[in-house]
Amino acid sequence: MVKPDGKSTSVVTLSETYPKERAKNYGTLEPRGESTEKNNPFLDPEVAEYWRGVYEKAQYECRDVFDPDLTWTEEEERLLVRKLDWRICLWACVMFFALQVDRGNLVQAVSDTFLADLKLNTNDYNYGNIIFRVSFLVAELPSQLISKKIGPDRWIPIQMVLWSVVAISQCALTDRKTFFLTRSLLGILEGGFIPDIVLWLSYFYTSRELPIRLSFFWTSLSVTTIVTSLLAFAVFHLSGVHGWAGWRWLFLIEGLITLSIGLASFFMMPASAVQTKTWFRPNGWFTDREVSIVANRVLRDDPSKGDMHNRQAVTPQRLWSAIKDYHMWPIYFIGVVAYIPQSPPSSYITLTLRSLGFNKFNTNLLTIPANVFHIGNLLLITWVSSRLNQWSLVAMFQALWTLPCLLTLRFWPDVMSNAWGTYAVVTVLLSYPYCHAIVVAWVSRNANNVGNRSVAAALYNMSVQAGDVAAFFIYREDDKPKYRRGNTDLIAINILAIVLFVAAKAYYVFQNRRRDRIWNAMSEQERNDYIRDTKDQGSSRLNFRFAH
Repeated sequence: MVKPDGKSTSVVTLSETYPKERAKNYGTLEPRGESTEKNNPFLDPEVAEYWRGVYEKAQYECRDVFDPDLTWTEEEERLLVRKLDWRICLWACVMFFALQVDRGNLVQAVSDTFLADLKLNTNDYNYGNIIFRVSFLVAELPSQLISKKIGPDRWIPIQMVLWSVVAISQCALTDRKTFFLTRSLLGILEGGFIPDIVLWLSYFYTSRELPIRLSFFWTSLSVTTIVTSLLAFAVFHLSGVHGWAGWRWLFLIEGLITLSIGLASFFMMPASAVQTKTWFRPNGWFTDREVSIVANRVLRDDPSKGDMHNRQAVTPQRLWSAIKDYHMWPIYFIGVVAYIPQSPPSSYITLTLRSLGFNKFNTNLLTIPANVFHIGNLLLITWVSSRLNQWSLVAMFQALWTLPCLLTLRFWPDVMSNAWGTYAVVTVLLSYPYCHAIVVAWVSRNANNVGNRSVAAALYNMSVQAGDVAAFFIYREDDKPKYRRGNTDLIAINILAIVLFVAAKAYYVFQNRRRDRIWNAMSEQERNDYIRDTKDQGSSRLNFRFAH
């Protein structure tokens, strides 16, 4: 849909297929009484009845509270969103903290004697990270399909408990083989976690709210790095206790932390807004009125969120349809390329600082400033994207930030000889405004229904993991310590990322204009017949407009 101000949104509702007079009365109705609702697509009785039938056929879990005439105040909605943030978003951040602890603590471990104790070099370190990411990538789609079948509220806690056991077992690593084995198991068990969480969050938040909540989600990544850096500083002082190196204590202690979060998640993840009442929570989290508001505000934002229930598997036909939806491919291409330029400097930061002469204690403390700035820039860029309703061009600022830093690392003659200067450049680079929250929400909006959204989220995350795999071939043993060849490659990839962001916007603008021409040339009856009879799904529907 293209708004009067020219900005695109992700869903064109059925109410927009009616004559302009009816659209004026029903599609853009001003708040009735004290309600804050606007653009309620269900105010037309025919539209409401159509979607009621869709929800009944799908056995959508919130169908019993679907109410086209429900109204609520702006203050009610504000307080309810705050409650959602405390109950839902906060725990999502806690769970993501657990994920990042176990997939990111290898960076702290290598600042200790990890590589020397296991007789590994930096190429082995790369291979371990590649094995992890390939395993993570392979597990993405199967994990998402399992999650859609049994529910993310069940599957995510199971994942967390299983990978925590593997994470704890790393304290007993003995050689290269056991290192590679645990890397693979961690990747398999952690794969799919991120799109599973995004799917769960989409049950509670509107499309305009989701990017900001995802920015909180990825903010916890940087918070985790800060916390684990401080924890590593403390834990490494245990080096020698019971004959264990500090990195062994690190894996043990942090694995136990994530195990406790995984167990708690069985009790902290309701399946949906209407399913918060259980034997251990008899009163639930919401009143009956709040349940109705949560469900109806999400449906009015995107009616297609009710075309599947939350324990419904994605059929092979839907899976294939989502995979071959080439309209989503521009975002997948961005996922492959956009995060490569930051990956090697981030993965090598502790090794770089050690090679600059900093000890293992100071090394972990010196990683903290970049993460603090990273948090601020992440929240800022996501807020700007939400305020401007712009996706590709705002997200592209990440690549514009990192490019001059990479040029400095490549062409500055004193890199690696000027310790504090090199540290400053790497810190600025890793403070980049992370666009991942924006792009994940962009995928969710452009997928346009629950089945496609589940698969598209997994495919996008797979593309990101594929890029991460490629990133670990860039900094090589024979290129250290300045990595001139590697940084040249990163500069070229960074420029390609900028091109892809611009190309994605151009593609979606072109598609929206093409569909406008076709749709405007159809009669009212032809539009209604299309809505009723079309077999097109997801983003292929003619009455759908892409966000860009």
